[in-house]
Amino acid sequence: MRAVMMNTTGEADVLTPGETTLPTCGPDDLLIRIMAAGVNPVDTKLRSRGLYFGSAPAILGCDGAGIVEATGENVSRFEPGDAVYYCYGGLGQQRGGQSAGNYAEYIAIPEICAAQKPDCLDFTDAAGAPLVLITAWESLFDRARLQAGQKIYIGAGAGGVGHVAIQLAKLAGCSVATSVSSDEKAEFVRQLGADLIINYREQQVTEALLAWTDGTGVDVAFDTVGGQSFNQLVTATRVYGDIVTILQVPEDTDWKTIRMRNIRVSQELMLTPAVMQMDEALAYQGDILEQCAQLFDERKLSVFVSETLPLEQAAKAHQLIEAGSMTGKLVLEIGDSDA
Repeated sequence: MRAVMMNTTGEADVLTPGETTLPTCGPDDLLIRIMAAGVNPVDTKLRSRGLYFGSAPAILGCDGAGIVEATGENVSRFEPGDAVYYCYGGLGQQRGGQSAGNYAEYIAIPEICAAQKPDCLDFTDAAGAPLVLITAWESLFDRARLQAGQKIYIGAGAGGVGHVAIQLAKLAGCSVATSVSSDEKAEFVRQLGADLIINYREQQVTEALLAWTDGTGVDVAFDTVGGQSFNQLVTATRVYGDIVTILQVPEDTDWKTIRMRNIRVSQELMLTPAVMQMDEALAYQGDILEQCAQLFDERKLSVFVSETLPLEQAAKAHQLIEAGSMTGKLVLEIGDSDA
């Protein structure tokens, strides 16, 4: 099968198109013919810093969408020909005798990780959804325990995680503030339902959030950027509020103020169930995708893919991600998206 291999750690040029062996289907597995694969910032970090499992060569890519080619003997929810989307692979793990990753034509994945692809999405759009959906869902509903009527700030609202987080928060009945870097992105998040849009190049985020909340601070602050973007949320979050971050908490974090304000700080890494091989948690993430599939088909949720590239240009995709300022998602097209 065609695949893009990460042959060593390093810059984007360590990603090399080539041929490798087809994975086999274990008793609890689905063999997926991949139609499209999402490209995420975590892919670039694994490429440059190293894998969670084993070492190169390996196939990257944590999420995708495709068609079930074969099923294991214990599989009960899917059959060959089903269209699915999922988040599994790309961390260096082996499955079916092959490095499990989505920069390839085929992958073997556990049945519990898969969900039926939303009917309203083609494979390209579906492939861009799983990792960011699970990240946003777990951050808002599991870490922050989001409730209707709350005011929430979502950093980088035009980004991959941010743009689905805005929609999920609005569906939950919340008022949403977000940050952007341009007028074009401001219009994009306005269409998603953002109530307060802060151009961080022209406004100070903390001041804008305090003004929006009459000086009390937001109920929930969702940090998708890290560093100083996290630190500026400490005084912009209300007493007994929540800050959730998907990045490492900065070393210079003002823990004294966080403690005084009784702010709960949570970290979200949706890869934990895969890294720690927690089947129950992986199944829960599959359930999240099932629930989101219904929201997609009810036209209550959307995913925006800003750019697509062929599989062989995975290195270029990494360069675009690392350049920053992406709107929505970037996806590698592998099979026929109209299949």
